[in-house]
Amino acid sequence: MLKLLKQSFFVVLVTGLVGCAFAGQEATTETAEKMATTKMSEVKKPMKVMPKVTMDAPDKKKVEVKVDEVTKANNKVQLVKQHMKIAADMQAHVTSQATLEATIASLSTQMMKNNKMKTNKAVLITSFVRLDNLKKTSEFGRVLSESLINELSNRGFNIVEFRGQVSVSINEQGEYYITRDISKLKNTIASTYVVVGTYSRQYGKVMLNARVIDNSSGQIISSSRSTYVHGLRNDCRIFKDCKPPRAIRITQE
Repeated sequence: MLKLLKQSFFVVLVTGLVGCAFAGQEATTETAEKMATTKMSEVKKPMKVMPKVTMDAPDKKKVEVKVDEVTKANNKVQLVKQHMKIAADMQAHVTSQATLEATIASLSTQMMKNNKMKTNKAVLITSFVRLDNLKKTSEFGRVLSESLINELSNRGFNIVEFRGQVSVSINEQGEYYITRDISKLKNTIASTYVVVGTYSRQYGKVMLNARVIDNSSGQIISSSRSTYVHGLRNDCRIFKDCKPPRAIRITQE
């Protein structure tokens, strides 16, 4: 009898231990499922957008400074003085030259400053003429134009020699291609820039003005001004128009 009771006790004990083990496993499984469900729900919840925090200082109110009329007038005067200083510097170092070569270089350099002048377009240069007579020139005016051909050509401009004949002419003195005989020149010239210039004789100096004109529209593309300060009391030697010395006629009494 006692032996039977011991066997029954062991059976009950084993059954209880096995049940506890299954119960613990089920509890652990339920806890894991709950935790997984909680995490999924947290992921699905929208994230709260936190307001941006900036360290910028608050905008300062613009304070309008009232300027009285006297200050405004003084500012204008100072601005004009600065422009006058620049103009005086340009006159001393750019527009006024003591030699004819420097004067021509000044004219061509000023022409190049204008960005509207296209270097690939053909440029035709004419003789400088007298300001008081636009149909009259001199050797001085022809020298200016010939020198500008050299200056602008060396600076990359497309200079056209429009005085070229249809053919080269030859005689005992030499061979010739350029001429001023209209019958030997071409009838038309393509659309080009035309360089024109005037000179005015003043006491001790010659004032020169040049401009580049678009032949198709008449628009002034660029311009330049220079003063040749020769310092001579009589410039007839430059223009070769000096009057012959006065001759005294000798008669018999």
